[in-house]
Amino acid sequence: MSFNTFGRLFRFTTWGESHGPALGATVDGVPPGVPLDEAYIQRFLNRRRPGTSKHTTQRREPDQVRILSGVFEGVTTGTSIQLMIENTDQRSKDYGDIATSFRPGHADITYHLKYGVRDYRGGGRSSARETAARVAAGAVAQAVLGALVPQLRITGYMVQMGEMRLDRARLDLSAVDSNPFFLPDAEAVEAWSDYLDGIRKDQNSVGAALEVCVQGCPPGLGAPVYAKLDTDLAAAMMSINAVKAVEIGEGMASAALTGVANADEIRMGEAGPEYLSNHAGGILGGISTGQDIVVRFAIKPTSSITTPRRSINARGEEIEVITKGRHDPCVGIRAVPVAEAMAACVILDHLLMDRAQTGGVRGKIGNGQFG
Repeated sequence: MSFNTFGRLFRFTTWGESHGPALGATVDGVPPGVPLDEAYIQRFLNRRRPGTSKHTTQRREPDQVRILSGVFEGVTTGTSIQLMIENTDQRSKDYGDIATSFRPGHADITYHLKYGVRDYRGGGRSSARETAARVAAGAVAQAVLGALVPQLRITGYMVQMGEMRLDRARLDLSAVDSNPFFLPDAEAVEAWSDYLDGIRKDQNSVGAALEVCVQGCPPGLGAPVYAKLDTDLAAAMMSINAVKAVEIGEGMASAALTGVANADEIRMGEAGPEYLSNHAGGILGGISTGQDIVVRFAIKPTSSITTPRRSINARGEEIEVITKGRHDPCVGIRAVPVAEAMAACVILDHLLMDRAQTGGVRGKIGNGQFG
């Protein structure tokens, strides 16, 4: 089994390779009657698209999406939605030198060991180009969430790039879409730009840490024990290329806290329960609390660099590898829209599962029902 499908009730299957004729996604489980067109999906793809700034790969792909099925007269029909994005700027000759070589830090060697054959052109299926299909599927999820939970907002942003860290005292989510780093601090953009310029000129790359905040998520999504909301969010983020660590709320920092410091105290407000802190990241026992859901993850440096690195080839010979081509000096930059897409797919999947199991019924607290 190849495991190219993600989700339970809301499901998508991605297909295609980095240098193939096209890639895309088949999306299933979408309710009928949701307004959707190519222009809506394109808005999300444009945020991930390569070549939009000097800080990303200079591969020029329009990432123009086509809806082949599942939408009629501007609304979803309830049948599977087929999305296709053609590749138009492949330069496969850049990868001829690594056809039988294994790039250090890349999936070349594991794909070879597992399958005995691999598409070396841009990494084939292991390329971050696959994430364009995820973003398209995530756009469909966003459309459905907009119809079912209009108050819900999903925002991704960078919190670290190598030595550069976000000053949380200046966090401003309104600044995220006004700079190439998806950085929620307009004042820091110039310093981050200078830092990455230095990395790129040194023929090197650098890692990053990203955060996704889900605001307005209703309480009650998720299920114990094997369908926890945080379990699926962590799996979704870990499935993104180059991600090496995921945490929810305080995450690893919770190991240094006491029970007194970590427990989010609760009071009763006019609109329902109110939490005095959010160390749990909006999820308790695998079920959403109604607070902001906060997911954070780390992305390793881009493995494809022009600095020579020691490796071996398929004949077992020791060699030096220099990776030609067009690559991101920090792949974490374009992972922000991908992370938002994966979060949207998980939240929608759990929303549909909750409706199927409970019908949206919620437990009562006090004199009212707050769900």
